[in-house]
Amino acid sequence: MPSSISRRSFLSATAATGFLAALAQGDEHKKKRVAFLGTEVRTFSHAQHFLDRLTQGYPWGGQHRAPRVEVASVYIDQFPEGDLAKGRIAKHRLRQFPTVEEALTLGGSKLDVDGVVIIAEHGDYPTNQKGQKRYPRYDWFKKTVKVFEDSDRSVPVFNDKHLSTKWDECVEMVEDSQRLDFAFLAGSSLPVTWRLPSIDMPYGAKLSESACVAYGGKDSYDIHALETAQCMSERRAGGEVGIRSVHALKDNAFWDELAKPEREISRRLVVSALSRSHNLPVEGGYPTAPVTFEWAREALPETLGYLVEHDDGFRTTMVLTDIRDFNYAGYRTDTDEIVSCQMYLPMPGRGSTTADFFHPLTDHIETLIIENRAPYPVERTLLTSGMVIAGINSIHQGYVPIQTPEMKISYQAPRESLFWRT
Repeated sequence: MPSSISRRSFLSATAATGFLAALAQGDEHKKKRVAFLGTEVRTFSHAQHFLDRLTQGYPWGGQHRAPRVEVASVYIDQFPEGDLAKGRIAKHRLRQFPTVEEALTLGGSKLDVDGVVIIAEHGDYPTNQKGQKRYPRYDWFKKTVKVFEDSDRSVPVFNDKHLSTKWDECVEMVEDSQRLDFAFLAGSSLPVTWRLPSIDMPYGAKLSESACVAYGGKDSYDIHALETAQCMSERRAGGEVGIRSVHALKDNAFWDELAKPEREISRRLVVSALSRSHNLPVEGGYPTAPVTFEWAREALPETLGYLVEHDDGFRTTMVLTDIRDFNYAGYRTDTDEIVSCQMYLPMPGRGSTTADFFHPLTDHIETLIIENRAPYPVERTLLTSGMVIAGINSIHQGYVPIQTPEMKISYQAPRESLFWRT
């Protein structure tokens, strides 16, 4: 005899199904919870920039966008003069914990958040004999991994700027993310900020060389400049294959190297990048002469350069000198064309009061945690971290070329352009 369902049973079953569906929908729309780990929160520190955006939101597309994630816990390592952490914690009713581990477990015994944001930049930390500041990025990352292992699960992680000051630690961080199968995003704001003009390197272009002319010091702004170049270089035909050497040169020695006949393309790219700058040295309101290689050598005598040789013969020239912006140029062999733009970074006090270029990076962090995927490969920052390490080693050893056979990092960039256009 066929079975039958009474009307009452049917209605009960339907109600239960609807209740479960509503629950599921509620879970789906519930914000992912983030553990925020910061070194210090003071005006214009990286932790201030990210914490404010993740708790208060930020302008996006001509309107205010509320945070897409919830800051469930914070661990702040240092409280300097001018500290803002205590006020932010009170304002947003955040839960503060005394250790990294407790921030990830919300004071319990197992992982209890959906994502981890590591902002270990700025603060009072030791500097080694090479001039590298030992921020706790690697240490906090390893504590995070230990919580993942003890909890038998993992969640996405963002790490601000370069990975570590030691190559084996950088590699270990990426290998941990692969071993425990969690999405890992890292790096700086330069690849995702506005561009002037708003262009990208055509995907699969026959690119032979890139250059970035920027400003700042070693082991701090060099990672920004290298990521400015690398986010374009990685789009070349064949993708990235790794680097074989880095040579740091300074002042006259750098300009002498660029003056060699075999560096003609490098010279053209440096001049093109400088021609995108809005902050060239001037006298009486204008540069003293047209921007040429000879003018640059005379006007910018204090210059630090990294000359990077890639395993496929590709070249990257990084220049840090007396300008106040980040400018890219790359040479296409198929069209004999130079593609150039400025990665627009209006620093607080110089065209901005809020460092708006942190908006798009915050957007990518939220996407990382919500969708459990890295919008672009962490291998980019692994390789640029390696370039910085090799550059520092070159300086420390007397500005000699450093061979990097260990840095054969191959990866393909996403086809989608991920810089800010809204």
